[in-house]
Amino acid sequence: MRASRLMSFAAAAALLVGLAGCSQPAGSAGQGSEASSSADAAAFPVTIKHAFGETVVKSKPTRVATVAWANHEVPLALGIVPVGMAKADYGDDDADGVLPWVKEQLDELGATTPVLFDETDSIDFEAVADTKPDVILAAYSGLSKSDYETLSKIAPTVAYPGVAWGATLEQMITMESLAIGMKTEGEALIAKLHATTETDVEKHPALAGKSVLWGYFDPSDLSKVGFYTTNDSRPAFLEQIGMTTPEAVSSASAKTDEFYTTISAEAADSLDDVDVIVTYGDAALLKKLQADPLIGKIPAIERGSVALLTDDTPLAAGANPSPLSIDWGLEDYLALIDTAAGKVG
Repeated sequence: MRASRLMSFAAAAALLVGLAGCSQPAGSAGQGSEASSSADAAAFPVTIKHAFGETVVKSKPTRVATVAWANHEVPLALGIVPVGMAKADYGDDDADGVLPWVKEQLDELGATTPVLFDETDSIDFEAVADTKPDVILAAYSGLSKSDYETLSKIAPTVAYPGVAWGATLEQMITMESLAIGMKTEGEALIAKLHATTETDVEKHPALAGKSVLWGYFDPSDLSKVGFYTTNDSRPAFLEQIGMTTPEAVSSASAKTDEFYTTISAEAADSLDDVDVIVTYGDAALLKKLQADPLIGKIPAIERGSVALLTDDTPLAAGANPSPLSIDWGLEDYLALIDTAAGKVG
Protein backbone atom coordinates (compact mmCIF):
# COMPACT_ATOMS: atom_id res chain seq x y z
CA MET A 1 0.00 0.00 0.00
CA ARG A 2 1.04 3.61 -0.58
CA ALA A 3 0.83 4.30 3.16
CA SER A 4 3.51 1.69 3.80
CA ARG A 5 5.88 3.54 1.46
CA LEU A 6 5.35 6.71 3.44
CA MET A 7 6.29 4.89 6.64
CA SER A 8 9.90 5.28 5.48
CA PHE A 9 9.54 8.97 6.34
CA ALA A 10 8.73 8.18 9.96
CA ALA A 11 11.57 5.69 10.17
CA ALA A 12 14.02 8.29 8.88
CA ALA A 13 12.82 10.77 11.45
CA ALA A 14 13.21 8.26 14.27
CA LEU A 15 16.77 7.51 13.19
CA LEU A 16 17.57 11.21 13.18
CA VAL A 17 16.48 11.60 16.79
CA GLY A 18 19.32 9.23 17.61
CA LEU A 19 21.67 11.05 15.24
CA ALA A 20 20.94 14.31 17.04
CA GLY A 21 22.70 12.90 20.07
CA CYS A 22 20.46 13.98 22.93
CA SER A 23 17.16 13.05 24.48
CA GLN A 24 15.53 16.13 25.95
CA PRO A 25 15.38 19.44 24.08
CA ALA A 26 14.15 22.77 25.37
CA GLY A 27 12.72 26.15 24.46
CA SER A 28 12.70 28.34 21.38
CA ALA A 29 12.33 31.92 20.32
CA GLY A 30 11.22 34.32 17.67
CA GLN A 31 11.80 37.88 16.55
CA GLY A 32 13.62 38.87 19.72
CA SER A 33 11.17 37.57 22.30
CA GLU A 34 10.99 34.23 24.08
CA ALA A 35 8.51 31.80 22.60
CA SER A 36 6.48 29.12 24.33
CA SER A 37 7.52 25.48 24.13
CA SER A 38 6.36 22.23 25.69
CA ALA A 39 9.95 21.45 26.63
CA ASP A 40 11.58 22.61 29.85
CA ALA A 41 14.53 24.98 29.48
CA ALA A 42 16.28 22.90 32.13
CA ALA A 43 16.77 20.18 29.51
CA PHE A 44 19.58 22.17 27.94
CA PRO A 45 22.34 21.88 26.91
CA VAL A 46 21.51 19.84 23.81
CA THR A 47 23.99 18.42 21.30
CA ILE A 48 23.33 18.05 17.59
CA LYS A 49 25.69 15.95 15.47
CA HIS A 50 26.34 16.96 11.87
CA ALA A 51 28.89 16.77 9.04
CA PHE A 52 31.38 19.07 10.76
CA GLY A 53 31.20 17.46 14.20
CA GLU A 54 28.66 18.51 16.77
CA THR A 55 27.04 21.68 18.01
CA VAL A 56 26.12 22.34 21.61
CA VAL A 57 23.24 24.70 22.34
CA LYS A 58 23.80 25.58 25.99
CA SER A 59 20.50 27.24 26.81
CA LYS A 60 17.05 27.80 25.39
CA PRO A 61 17.42 30.14 22.37
CA THR A 62 15.46 33.36 22.29
CA ARG A 63 16.73 34.63 18.92
CA VAL A 64 16.77 32.21 15.98
CA ALA A 65 18.49 32.99 12.69
CA THR A 66 18.60 30.78 9.61
CA VAL A 67 20.69 30.71 6.44
CA ALA A 68 20.36 28.90 3.11
CA TRP A 69 17.24 27.49 1.48
CA ALA A 70 14.07 26.83 3.53
CA ASN A 71 15.62 26.45 6.99
CA HIS A 72 13.46 29.33 8.25
CA GLU A 73 10.40 27.25 7.47
CA VAL A 74 11.03 24.91 10.40
CA PRO A 75 10.72 27.53 13.16
CA LEU A 76 7.96 29.32 11.24
CA ALA A 77 5.94 26.12 10.93
CA LEU A 78 6.34 25.72 14.69
CA GLY A 79 5.12 29.25 15.35
CA ILE A 80 8.53 30.88 15.78
CA VAL A 81 9.54 33.91 13.71
CA PRO A 82 13.29 34.07 13.04
CA VAL A 83 15.17 37.30 13.63
CA GLY A 84 16.76 36.82 10.21
CA MET A 85 16.53 34.42 7.27
CA ALA A 86 17.75 34.00 3.70
CA LYS A 87 16.10 36.16 1.06
CA ALA A 88 14.30 34.08 -1.57
CA ASP A 89 16.41 34.16 -4.75
CA TYR A 90 14.29 31.75 -6.80
CA GLY A 91 10.56 31.47 -7.38
CA ASP A 92 9.84 34.87 -5.84
CA ASP A 93 7.02 36.00 -8.12
CA ASP A 94 6.43 39.38 -6.46
CA ALA A 95 10.10 40.21 -5.76
CA ASP A 96 9.57 40.80 -2.04
CA GLY A 97 12.23 38.26 -1.04
CA VAL A 98 9.69 35.91 0.50
CA LEU A 99 8.04 32.88 -1.11
CA PRO A 100 4.21 32.84 -1.01
CA TRP A 101 3.87 30.01 1.50
CA VAL A 102 6.27 31.79 3.84
CA LYS A 103 4.33 35.03 3.44
CA GLU A 104 1.11 33.20 4.31
CA GLN A 105 2.65 31.82 7.48
CA LEU A 106 4.02 35.20 8.54
CA ASP A 107 0.58 36.70 8.03
CA GLU A 108 -1.01 33.91 10.03
CA LEU A 109 1.40 34.57 12.87
CA GLY A 110 0.73 38.30 12.66
CA ALA A 111 4.44 38.88 12.11
CA THR A 112 6.44 41.28 10.00
CA THR A 113 9.07 39.98 7.59
CA PRO A 114 12.34 39.23 9.40
CA VAL A 115 15.67 40.64 8.31
CA LEU A 116 16.43 39.10 4.91
CA PHE A 117 20.00 37.97 4.25
CA ASP A 118 21.05 38.43 0.63
CA GLU A 119 22.88 35.23 -0.31
CA THR A 120 23.18 35.93 -4.03
CA ASP A 121 26.95 35.57 -3.92
CA SER A 122 27.59 34.05 -0.49
CA ILE A 123 26.36 34.17 3.08
CA ASP A 124 26.29 37.71 4.46
CA PHE A 125 28.03 36.96 7.74
CA GLU A 126 27.91 40.57 8.90
CA ALA A 127 24.14 40.74 8.40
CA VAL A 128 23.69 37.48 10.28
CA ALA A 129 25.83 38.75 13.17
CA ASP A 130 23.83 41.99 13.28
CA THR A 131 20.68 40.04 14.19
CA LYS A 132 22.43 38.80 17.35
CA PRO A 133 21.16 35.21 17.14
CA ASP A 134 21.39 32.61 19.90
CA VAL A 135 21.37 29.80 17.34
CA ILE A 136 21.77 29.53 13.54
CA LEU A 137 19.90 26.84 11.63
CA ALA A 138 21.38 25.44 8.40
CA ALA A 139 20.58 21.72 8.35
CA TYR A 140 19.55 22.00 4.71
CA SER A 141 22.47 23.79 3.10
CA GLY A 142 25.76 23.50 1.30
CA LEU A 143 27.90 25.19 3.94
CA SER A 144 31.63 24.85 3.50
CA LYS A 145 33.70 24.12 6.57
CA SER A 146 34.88 27.72 6.48
CA ASP A 147 31.27 28.95 6.35
CA TYR A 148 30.40 26.76 9.31
CA GLU A 149 33.37 27.95 11.34
CA THR A 150 32.58 31.61 10.65
CA LEU A 151 28.91 31.18 11.57
CA SER A 152 29.87 29.28 14.71
CA LYS A 153 31.78 32.34 15.91
CA ILE A 154 28.48 34.22 15.78
CA ALA A 155 26.29 31.57 17.42
CA PRO A 156 25.97 27.78 17.71
CA THR A 157 25.27 26.57 14.17
CA VAL A 158 23.44 23.44 13.02
CA ALA A 159 24.94 22.19 9.75
CA TYR A 160 23.78 19.39 7.44
CA PRO A 161 23.93 15.77 8.66
CA GLY A 162 25.89 14.13 5.84
CA VAL A 163 26.49 15.61 2.40
CA ALA A 164 25.93 19.16 1.20
CA TRP A 165 22.29 19.78 0.24
CA GLY A 166 21.54 16.18 1.18
CA ALA A 167 19.37 16.60 4.29
CA THR A 168 15.90 15.14 3.95
CA LEU A 169 12.86 17.08 5.06
CA GLU A 170 12.65 14.85 8.12
CA GLN A 171 16.30 15.39 9.01
CA MET A 172 15.98 19.14 8.71
CA ILE A 173 12.92 19.26 10.93
CA THR A 174 14.31 16.82 13.50
CA MET A 175 17.67 18.54 13.90
CA GLU A 176 16.36 22.08 13.90
CA SER A 177 13.38 21.52 16.18
CA LEU A 178 15.77 19.87 18.60
CA ALA A 179 18.11 22.87 18.51
CA ILE A 180 15.33 25.30 19.36
CA GLY A 181 13.85 23.12 22.06
CA MET A 182 10.77 21.89 20.22
CA LYS A 183 11.48 18.21 19.62
CA THR A 184 7.90 17.11 20.35
CA GLU A 185 6.45 19.81 18.13
CA GLY A 186 8.90 18.83 15.39
CA GLU A 187 7.74 15.23 15.53
CA ALA A 188 4.12 16.40 15.27
CA LEU A 189 5.02 18.54 12.26
CA ILE A 190 6.62 15.57 10.51
CA ALA A 191 3.50 13.48 11.18
CA LYS A 192 1.29 16.27 9.80
CA LEU A 193 3.35 16.58 6.62
CA HIS A 194 3.29 12.81 6.13
CA ALA A 195 -0.51 12.82 6.41
CA THR A 196 -0.81 15.64 3.86
CA THR A 197 1.61 13.90 1.51
CA GLU A 198 -0.21 10.58 1.78
CA THR A 199 -3.54 12.22 1.02
CA ASP A 200 -2.16 13.99 -2.06
CA VAL A 201 -0.28 10.93 -3.34
CA GLU A 202 -3.37 8.72 -3.10
CA LYS A 203 -5.04 10.99 -5.66
CA HIS A 204 -2.41 9.97 -8.21
CA PRO A 205 -2.11 6.16 -8.25
CA ALA A 206 -0.52 6.25 -11.73
CA LEU A 207 2.73 7.50 -10.18
CA ALA A 208 3.35 4.28 -8.23
CA GLY A 209 6.26 2.33 -9.67
CA LYS A 210 7.01 4.80 -12.47
CA SER A 211 10.72 5.53 -12.91
CA VAL A 212 11.51 9.23 -12.75
CA LEU A 213 14.52 11.33 -13.70
CA TRP A 214 14.75 14.82 -12.20
CA GLY A 215 16.66 16.43 -15.02
CA TYR A 216 18.10 19.70 -16.16
CA PHE A 217 18.60 20.66 -19.81
CA ASP A 218 20.55 23.69 -20.95
CA PRO A 219 18.96 24.68 -24.27
CA SER A 220 22.21 26.36 -25.31
CA ASP A 221 24.21 23.16 -24.80
CA LEU A 222 22.49 19.86 -25.52
CA SER A 223 25.74 17.93 -25.62
CA LYS A 224 24.92 16.59 -22.15
CA VAL A 225 22.01 15.61 -19.96
CA GLY A 226 22.04 16.90 -16.41
CA PHE A 227 20.17 15.32 -13.53
CA TYR A 228 19.91 15.43 -9.75
CA THR A 229 21.31 12.44 -7.91
CA THR A 230 19.62 10.57 -5.11
CA ASN A 231 21.65 12.73 -2.72
CA ASP A 232 19.27 15.56 -3.62
CA SER A 233 15.89 15.97 -1.93
CA ARG A 234 13.96 16.37 -5.21
CA PRO A 235 14.40 12.83 -6.60
CA ALA A 236 14.64 11.41 -3.08
CA PHE A 237 11.17 12.74 -2.28
CA LEU A 238 9.66 11.20 -5.40
CA GLU A 239 11.25 7.88 -4.55
CA GLN A 240 9.80 8.07 -1.04
CA ILE A 241 6.27 8.49 -2.40
CA GLY A 242 6.52 5.36 -4.53
CA MET A 243 8.24 6.30 -7.79
CA THR A 244 11.47 4.51 -8.71
CA THR A 245 15.00 5.56 -9.61
CA PRO A 246 16.34 4.75 -13.11
CA GLU A 247 19.49 2.62 -13.27
CA ALA A 248 21.63 5.43 -14.72
CA VAL A 249 20.73 7.71 -11.82
CA SER A 250 21.31 5.00 -9.21
CA SER A 251 24.67 4.12 -10.73
CA ALA A 252 25.86 7.73 -10.93
CA SER A 253 24.62 8.51 -7.42
CA ALA A 254 26.58 5.61 -5.95
CA LYS A 255 29.80 7.15 -7.25
CA THR A 256 29.43 10.66 -5.89
CA ASP A 257 28.48 12.80 -2.92
CA GLU A 258 27.32 15.56 -5.25
CA PHE A 259 23.65 16.43 -5.61
CA TYR A 260 23.91 16.93 -9.38
CA THR A 261 25.79 15.36 -12.27
CA THR A 262 25.72 15.03 -16.07
CA ILE A 263 26.16 12.40 -18.73
CA SER A 264 27.04 12.87 -22.39
CA ALA A 265 24.12 13.10 -24.78
CA GLU A 266 25.86 10.27 -26.64
CA ALA A 267 24.95 8.07 -23.66
CA ALA A 268 21.30 9.07 -23.83
CA ASP A 269 20.28 5.46 -24.50
CA SER A 270 21.15 4.72 -20.85
CA LEU A 271 17.93 6.58 -20.03
CA ASP A 272 15.68 4.25 -22.02
CA ASP A 273 14.18 2.91 -18.77
CA VAL A 274 12.97 6.36 -17.67
CA ASP A 275 9.18 6.64 -17.61
CA VAL A 276 8.88 10.30 -16.61
CA ILE A 277 11.24 13.27 -16.65
CA VAL A 278 10.69 16.26 -14.37
CA THR A 279 12.57 19.40 -15.32
CA TYR A 280 12.55 23.18 -15.35
CA GLY A 281 11.34 24.58 -18.67
CA ASP A 282 8.43 25.13 -21.02
CA ALA A 283 6.88 23.74 -24.20
CA ALA A 284 9.56 25.40 -26.31
CA LEU A 285 12.25 23.50 -24.42
CA LEU A 286 10.47 20.18 -24.93
CA LYS A 287 10.13 20.88 -28.63
CA LYS A 288 13.85 21.59 -28.85
CA LEU A 289 14.71 18.42 -26.94
CA GLN A 290 12.49 16.32 -29.19
CA ALA A 291 14.24 17.75 -32.26
CA ASP A 292 17.71 16.91 -30.96
CA PRO A 293 19.20 13.86 -32.75
CA LEU A 294 20.45 12.29 -29.51
CA ILE A 295 18.32 13.56 -26.63
CA GLY A 296 15.23 13.30 -28.80
CA LYS A 297 15.72 9.51 -28.89
CA ILE A 298 15.13 9.17 -25.15
CA PRO A 299 11.71 7.46 -25.04
CA ALA A 300 10.32 9.77 -22.34
CA ILE A 301 11.34 12.81 -24.38
CA GLU A 302 10.05 11.35 -27.65
CA ARG A 303 6.57 10.65 -26.31
CA GLY A 304 6.42 13.85 -24.21
CA SER A 305 6.38 12.23 -20.77
CA VAL A 306 7.93 15.37 -19.32
CA ALA A 307 6.62 17.39 -16.39
CA LEU A 308 7.66 20.95 -17.16
CA LEU A 309 7.99 23.37 -14.28
CA THR A 310 8.07 26.95 -15.51
CA ASP A 311 11.45 28.21 -14.35
CA ASP A 312 11.73 30.66 -11.44
CA THR A 313 8.09 30.33 -10.37
CA PRO A 314 6.73 29.45 -6.93
CA LEU A 315 5.65 25.98 -8.11
CA ALA A 316 9.16 25.31 -9.44
CA ALA A 317 10.58 26.39 -6.10
CA GLY A 318 8.09 24.21 -4.26
CA ALA A 319 9.25 21.13 -6.16
CA ASN A 320 11.96 20.97 -3.50
CA PRO A 321 9.54 19.99 -0.70
CA SER A 322 9.81 22.03 2.49
CA PRO A 323 7.84 22.34 5.75
CA LEU A 324 5.51 25.05 4.43
CA SER A 325 5.50 24.41 0.66
CA ILE A 326 3.90 20.97 0.93
CA ASP A 327 0.52 22.33 2.05
CA TRP A 328 0.81 25.13 -0.50
CA GLY A 329 1.68 23.32 -3.70
CA LEU A 330 2.27 19.56 -3.45
CA GLU A 331 -1.07 18.65 -5.00
CA ASP A 332 -0.37 20.81 -8.08
CA TYR A 333 3.15 19.41 -8.38
CA LEU A 334 1.97 15.80 -8.30
CA ALA A 335 -0.80 16.55 -10.78
CA LEU A 336 1.79 17.88 -13.23
CA ILE A 337 3.85 14.70 -12.91
CA ASP A 338 0.71 12.58 -13.19
CA THR A 339 -0.13 14.19 -16.53
CA ALA A 340 3.33 13.28 -17.84
CA ALA A 341 3.02 9.74 -16.45
CA GLY A 342 -0.29 9.35 -18.29
CA LYS A 343 1.61 9.37 -21.60
CA VAL A 344 3.51 6.21 -20.71
CA GLY A 345 2.23 3.34 -22.82
